[in-house]
Amino acid sequence: MRILLLLLAVVALVYLAALIALVVFQRRLIYPGAAWKGEPAIGRFTPPGTEPITLTTEDGERLFALWRAPRPGCGVIVSFHGNGSRPEPHAARFAADPWRAAGWGLLAPAYRGYPGSTGTPTEDGLIRDGAAAIAAVRERAPGAPILLHGHSLGAAVAVALAGRIASIGLYLEAPFDSLAHAVRLHVPLAPSWLLRDTYRSDLRIRGGTEPVLIVQGTDDPVVPAKLARALAAAAGPRARFALVPGDHVSIFGVRDREAEAAFRGRVGAACCPADGAVP
Repeated sequence: MRILLLLLAVVALVYLAALIALVVFQRRLIYPGAAWKGEPAIGRFTPPGTEPITLTTEDGERLFALWRAPRPGCGVIVSFHGNGSRPEPHAARFAADPWRAAGWGLLAPAYRGYPGSTGTPTEDGLIRDGAAAIAAVRERAPGAPILLHGHSLGAAVAVALAGRIASIGLYLEAPFDSLAHAVRLHVPLAPSWLLRDTYRSDLRIRGGTEPVLIVQGTDDPVVPAKLARALAAAAGPRARFALVPGDHVSIFGVRDREAEAAFRGRVGAACCPADGAVP
């Protein structure tokens, strides 16, 4: 009996220590890219056709971002990267065809605390970063239609912004319905009420009217397909859900031609690419 009680006490202590570690270190787990050191690879990997700029948030943080101006009358993709990524791959992708040929501009920011940006990442902070990105687009391309894009955690940022601004749509890859749901799947014994950042995209997406395209991999070990399906269900009939072969990363951009064609129709006749010429 004493041995059993001792074992139970040890298990309880281990569990308590794990909970304390979750409370203390959870944001390091949620935002692993913020642990990277050094500046962004300006000059070494600035995608062709883009330029590095600095955004200033309303609370005074300075963010590294990559910008490409749209062709007159065309739209701008504001793209938010995942928690372990950075803006360069997004900028390279959206500065290339089919987006480039159709006249789209792009803005891809690095979150606060990530390489090139000041501050410390939090849910509220990332939403402020997104608001700064929208303000920069409005300043640099007044009146340009905005398409919100996000991958993984970036999809949650895009959804949060969609409830605050007018956009022509949401293009989401590997999104989750809520971070609490994702944590329960990966760490079932962790109480979700301990999470400081919950990213309730399922609640935020319900009140929107813009079209939503969700692309999800069949073999995603990070964000299982049922989380993306739950988000699509919360969005209702305006959402289109595309389940494609691939994992969390390999699906990146596989439906770009379809997405570009779908959202281009919402930009307006003022956007007239000149036979696919590069501006």
